[in-house]
Amino acid sequence: MSSQVFNYKAYDPNGVIVSPSGNAVDFRKIPPFLRTLLVTDGTVTKSLEAYFWEPIAVITERQERTRLAEASPLLKVAEAEPVIVRDVRLQGATSEQVYTRASSILVIKALSESISEQILAGTMGIGELLRSKGMSTYREIMDFGYCSQATEDTLYRTYVINLEDQPAIQITERFPCHLYQ
Repeated sequence: MSSQVFNYKAYDPNGVIVSPSGNAVDFRKIPPFLRTLLVTDGTVTKSLEAYFWEPIAVITERQERTRLAEASPLLKVAEAEPVIVRDVRLQGATSEQVYTRASSILVIKALSESISEQILAGTMGIGELLRSKGMSTYREIMDFGYCSQATEDTLYRTYVINLEDQPAIQITERFPCHLYQ
């Protein structure tokens, strides 16, 4: 994946949009709400709450301070940079249905101590936390595509959240296709 801005369209008359990594995705075949989630630059949690009409819980599956095993061109940081690695699932608080899974890499030096502590506390999603702090952010969608797993097909998107014009957080979200039909 390139670290350059991906200038994509949410609509193309041919229907096929090619991601930076070369994934050709036929947007005509994707359910409308899932198309919206793939291209939005807003937080997913509130969109899921509105669409599925239930509160969404952020369930932390893994979270740790560590160092990058290799450099990250998307985050513009070198190997061994201190980061927080986090895997969560967004699920219905009532139904317990898992609507998406997300993996994140957060560059510690790009975050305030307060933000780092609250992320490690795992009380809310990253987007919600940044919004609650009134932080100015910019999200760049870097990649998207299909991913077939043993039990289900998913669509994914990877984006970077910039804080103060610097890449700070990389997130990959995976959406199980069958839930959005």
